Amino acid sequence: QVMLVESGGGLVQPGGSLRLSCAASGIIFTIYHMRWYRQAPGKQRDMVATIARGGMTNYAESVKGRFAISRDSAKNTVYLQMNSLKPEDTAVYYCNADLNGDSGWNSYWGQGTQVTVSS
Repeated sequence: QVMLVESGGGLVQPGGSLRLSCAASGIIFTIYHMRWYRQAPGKQRDMVATIARGGMTNYAESVKGRFAISRDSAKNTVYLQMNSLKPEDTAVYYCNADLNGDSGWNSYWGQGTQVTVSS
């Protein structure tokens, strides 16, 4: 079974940095997209950053210039480097992957990891 395992969340001061990781495990043939979403309490889940097969990236306007998404294909892992963090970045961050594995094409979600930006 394919699983997404996240790590790296925690508490950080405004202006600080944090690096999130999400590793996809299982029998995986092709990962088409990997994405990071975030959701604050009572709010809609919004896309933060996306990286495609060929490495093309897309970011929400609110994080451009501060966040960077990258992937390690050999490890089926996606990262989100978050710099210059603001209190409004506080949310649960979710990893998402569209991939072809032993069960065919499916979309998978991680369990979410809390990021809190506070002094």
